[in-house]
Amino acid sequence: MSTNLLGSPFLLKNVPTTTPYNNNKLYIFTIKACLHSSRTKTPNPNKSQIDDNVYNYTKYCTPNFPDHVSQTPISEKELKNTKNGGILDDFEKKGVLNLWLKMQDEARFDVEQEPILENYYKNSILVQDCMESALAYHLSLKLSNSSLPSDALFELFMGVFIEDQELIFDVTDDLRAVKERDPACVSYVHCFLNFKGFLACQAHRIAHRLWSKGRKIVALVIQNRVCEVFAVDIHPGAKIGSGILLDHATGVVIGETAVIGNNVSILHNVTLGGTGKVCGDRHPKIGDGVLIGAGTCVLGNVRIEDGAKIGAGSVVLMEVPARTTAVGNPARLIGGKENPIKLDKIPSLTMDHTSHMSDWSDYVI
Repeated sequence: MSTNLLGSPFLLKNVPTTTPYNNNKLYIFTIKACLHSSRTKTPNPNKSQIDDNVYNYTKYCTPNFPDHVSQTPISEKELKNTKNGGILDDFEKKGVLNLWLKMQDEARFDVEQEPILENYYKNSILVQDCMESALAYHLSLKLSNSSLPSDALFELFMGVFIEDQELIFDVTDDLRAVKERDPACVSYVHCFLNFKGFLACQAHRIAHRLWSKGRKIVALVIQNRVCEVFAVDIHPGAKIGSGILLDHATGVVIGETAVIGNNVSILHNVTLGGTGKVCGDRHPKIGDGVLIGAGTCVLGNVRIEDGAKIGAGSVVLMEVPARTTAVGNPARLIGGKENPIKLDKIPSLTMDHTSHMSDWSDYVI
């Protein structure tokens, strides 16, 4: 027996050969087994491939792979059975597995196109037994240094995934968010390996779990390494929802008491900070579906309501109502405070930064 850094025992032998995510016990057992996957073993050429029929072949940026991985529709009756590893949990696990198998297909395709990347893709994706181990392995290499070895980080990160099995659902939601909203993302595996906004967000999720369990010192060390490696500074105390896009991500700063909802898109050089005058709960609260443009500062314990949009370069010091657009320094509502123009679409999903420009600007070239 051995013990991971969170104190959970895991077995070294008798790893089941059944596919992970099929049921709760097997799912937990397989994740634990991932800790001991060899990083040098060769991929199995006979490993089963996901059938092409499960893919939605809507074209996006790259014609070789579909835009989405489909999931079998779930009935309203089944949605009610969500407790104790119910139907919804199994449904989500199948979604994780489908996405993981698709990423492996994409990795094989990339290796065929660029053989020089064979070892990179093999070690990062193809020899990994599950998405959790692949992410833990990749982040451990990115964040390690001479005094913080990758093996120790890998065990730490895998320990978090074992303790919090729902964490991987947030990871896959973020992956899909990037693929759907960023036209520069050519595949899921491309995002998983190369997009520092995605990687910084996942490292924060791990650090936040450690922070929440009282392991604040190691959480702060992870924050520091993420800042040094990715130029993204997110305090481990910040609470972040799922379906998050940190586009480009360079210069993003998110304070300790900030809260970010679901399906939020944030561009580079955005600060969610304090005013410097108060302690305690002092950082912004961002609702669901919010889009925050590049170079924006949102300062203080102010609320950006659901579906709002903040224009690039704005400085926001007051609440922004739902489905409105705020621009400028200091930021003002398009249409005026008394009768602001209401957005009819979710801005974080459309990524539309210029709608209603004629309503507030006479900008011409």
